[in-house]
Amino acid sequence: MPIENERKLVLRDPEGRLEQALAAACPPWTRRAIRQAYLDAPGLRIRRFETPDAVEHIFSFKRPIGAEMVEIETTVSEVDFQRLWTLRGETLEKVRFHLAAGDCGWDVDFFKVEGRTYFALAEVEMPAGRDDPPETPAILAPHVILLVPRGDERFASKKLADPDYATRQMQAVLGTG
Repeated sequence: MPIENERKLVLRDPEGRLEQALAAACPPWTRRAIRQAYLDAPGLRIRRFETPDAVEHIFSFKRPIGAEMVEIETTVSEVDFQRLWTLRGETLEKVRFHLAAGDCGWDVDFFKVEGRTYFALAEVEMPAGRDDPPETPAILAPHVILLVPRGDERFASKKLADPDYATRQMQAVLGTG
């Protein structure tokens, strides 16, 4: 069963410099636009990944089982994606930059409303059993303002889909809210 082992880092990029720097760093970073919806059942979501060369539609199941997070994904057709989209609850749009780094993978998500970034979050996917995240890539390090503790659900994408909620969380991290 695919077990997810990730750590999240809250980023501060109010002027969009990090997003611009990552766009200029492709490759080795890759960029995908993501349109995502949570379905009316625990742990189910659909995502549309778009690059200049391809579009991919994914159906996901992601739930904790015991102390571990299980994530199972499968490709679906565009027709099935559109049908499932009619059952959506929360939705979000984001731009994701990805970097494969040794045995880990870094994702940097810029949550968007009408093309404007309202929150930035990095995730590092690590091999099972690894507890401590690797060194943060140099391009990200100046923007990291919080290494999210394990099990802290404040920064789940489903919650960050609400821009007002995301703004309140950023204010709490910065001590301005």
